[in-house]
Amino acid sequence: MSKRYKQLIEKIDTAKAYSIVEASEIIKELKSAKFDETVEIALNLNVDPRHADQMVRGAVVLPHGTGKTVRVAVFAKGVKADEAKAAGADIVGTDDLVQQIKDGIFNFDVVVAAPDCMGLVGQIGRILGPKGLMPNPKTGTVTPDVATAVKNVKGGQVTFRVDKKGNIHAGIGKVSFDSEKISENLLSFVKAINKHKPSTAKGRYIKNAALSLTMSPALKLDIMALVDIK
Repeated sequence: MSKRYKQLIEKIDTAKAYSIVEASEIIKELKSAKFDETVEIALNLNVDPRHADQMVRGAVVLPHGTGKTVRVAVFAKGVKADEAKAAGADIVGTDDLVQQIKDGIFNFDVVVAAPDCMGLVGQIGRILGPKGLMPNPKTGTVTPDVATAVKNVKGGQVTFRVDKKGNIHAGIGKVSFDSEKISENLLSFVKAINKHKPSTAKGRYIKNAALSLTMSPALKLDIMALVDIK
């Protein structure tokens, strides 16, 4: 363990489960990197994603954004293409965008598609899927309202999906945000997770939760308080 890491751990009560407000204040004191570190939430849910009815997946637009600049590519044509451009999409196309992706050019972070373009997107599903770029109705990235989708993604939309072990990780802001903004983003994220609780999930839904920075130790969160966020 490095000297820097030891100094950061000394600022944390490792036996304590922090409230959202407390964690959002203390996390700012753990900044040690020269760059603007990401505030990261890690949750472990009491679900078994091997069963389709226990898959937790969705998206939430954080009230204060993520602090990241997101580049959006949109599959749309005609009026929808014009709407996407007006909303601030970085790239809008159809066959030309398919070819670009086949050529291995990925100058975007998120892909949005109008429903009538999903046939085209299907041609490159094997390329987009492994990169986590495949548009999906559950995350709001397959929609006839491409303009709103672009604005949401640009405005701080975070997608989440539980992994095989029931874990969800997401960046919910930057350490440069004030503690109130971090707290409100965290609250919105947990609210979205609770909203997506499967009806078949038994027992305590959130088993563990922690907040950290890119280069910091984690703060344990009070899971009893998190479960009550509606």
